[in-house]
Amino acid sequence: MASKVLVTGVTGFVGRHVLHQLAERGVSVTAIVREGKEPLVSGLSGLDRIVSSKSLFAEADEWWLDALKGIDTVIHLAWYVEAGKYLVAPENLECLTGTLRMAKCAAASGVRRFVGIGTCFEYDLAAGLLSTDTPLKPTTPYAGAKAAAYMALSQWLPQNEVEFAWCRLFYLYGEGEDERRFVPYLRNALAAGRQADLTQGHQVRDFLDVREAAKMIVDTAAGDHQGAVNICSGVPVTIREFATRIADEYGRRDLLNFGGRPENLVDPPYLVGVR
Repeated sequence: MASKVLVTGVTGFVGRHVLHQLAERGVSVTAIVREGKEPLVSGLSGLDRIVSSKSLFAEADEWWLDALKGIDTVIHLAWYVEAGKYLVAPENLECLTGTLRMAKCAAASGVRRFVGIGTCFEYDLAAGLLSTDTPLKPTTPYAGAKAAAYMALSQWLPQNEVEFAWCRLFYLYGEGEDERRFVPYLRNALAAGRQADLTQGHQVRDFLDVREAAKMIVDTAAGDHQGAVNICSGVPVTIREFATRIADEYGRRDLLNFGGRPENLVDPPYLVGVR
């Protein structure tokens, strides 16, 4: 793999696992972090340089050109993802424009390969089984901004002699996940002996451990594939079945209250990726 990699979003849910993967492979990493979060990454193996930013997506060209000096590969994970807000947040437009500015500077700096992070929600979800050939049809500002970044960079970067790959994430879970999300909510309730209120759980999803997702992202960065890549398991499982597996770890199926939460009438019944 390339010896000089710049990574954004290293303190996030996925980013910390990507950083671990890169360290295991002996890669020299320049980490971009928000001011005040330096202690979260300082001292970690593999870190060659920590670059602090007050606002990553508002940095000027000059700042990026300096940060990108000598970099071979970029893995761009940073985005606004506050649970409960990110899907419709105006910050998505800032993330989009900042990402395009960053990519322009990457090309000007001689970066060889740029890997961005997208979402399965860029696709037309009515298809159910989602491959990289599935048409795009985002329905939220978040998915729309991600799709716009993909469309622009997939055309612009290769024309400027930069390899481009776009990793679309599906339903990730695991260490470091926001406590408000489904799996941490379920685990916390089961560990405390509390009832977990769930929908009927008939929706089919594609769940993937974040550690495996990080490995797939780094493999993509180390490879030569260009274009979209689905970061998914490719294995369909109902939410009911997935919740039951977790409950069995605690021996507490009795705490699963299926039907205790109203159904989301706009929730797609089937979302599974094709690897």
